[in-house]
Amino acid sequence: MSRIERINAELKKQLSVVLRDGINDPRVAGKIICVTDVEVDKDLTLAQIYISVLGGEGNEKDIIGGLTSAEGYIKSCLKSKIKLRNMPALRFIYDNSVSYGRKISKIIDEIHSAESKENDNSGE
Repeated sequence: MSRIERINAELKKQLSVVLRDGINDPRVAGKIICVTDVEVDKDLTLAQIYISVLGGEGNEKDIIGGLTSAEGYIKSCLKSKIKLRNMPALRFIYDNSVSYGRKISKIIDEIHSAESKENDNSGE
């Protein structure tokens, strides 16, 4: 595992803790925010944080805005937990893969349900 991969993993872990413990911004408070991935560039100046929000569909821009405005607080929390010379800037990106996966699963369930009804009707 390379140094960048270790930093990505540690940032993901510690960001999850910081977001779970709470940010006071009303756009973020009370939301279940999941850090799906973290990508730090090679010179450690920027960290792209991919998040998904459970129960927050439709408010993605507000939540990203809340996290962006709390960047200073989040970075100070991370500095106390992770020993890096310079903490990278944080850029939050909404990851819709969880909601997309849920939508695909629902479609598959509907297809299976329709097929089973069709099979039941043809057997009569």
